[in-house]
Amino acid sequence: MTPVVTPLDGSLFGAGQPCFGCSPDHPAGFHLKFVNEGEDLVTRMTPAQHHQGPLGLMHGGLISTLADEAAAWAVLAVTGKFGFTTHFEARLSKGVRVGKEVEARARVTRSGSRVVKATVEIRQDAELCFTGDFTFVLLDRSGAEKLMGGPLPDQWAKYCR
Repeated sequence: MTPVVTPLDGSLFGAGQPCFGCSPDHPAGFHLKFVNEGEDLVTRMTPAQHHQGPLGLMHGGLISTLADEAAAWAVLAVTGKFGFTTHFEARLSKGVRVGKEVEARARVTRSGSRVVKATVEIRQDAELCFTGDFTFVLLDRSGAEKLMGGPLPDQWAKYCR
């Protein structure tokens, strides 16, 4: 896969954007950056103490957030369009420890003009911790503005269907 958009991080959408997953400015966010590795889009992060659910483990909802963000960026990298999550199925097979690097690897599995599907694996110490399948819808500008409840910034609008 050759990414259609670069850079593969939140700076693509301009300064001050609010995304928890990729914004470089979000005070509690993940600040994710992605790299292309073959057919996969990959990010790495180290969950911190404030990402805990059970003692010593990353909160399951935040693991799903990491996976959703990785899948969304895979969609953007492949299609050049911003996708909105409509459905996902996830399986946590092992706890993700805080304080240790984790890798999320996403791949687009089906790309249509309106619907795109992606799969994600999350590993820690090379052990599989999470698998998930995600479905995204690609919206035109008016559909995205309706969903979001207001006008899109110009930096976002150019990634609409």
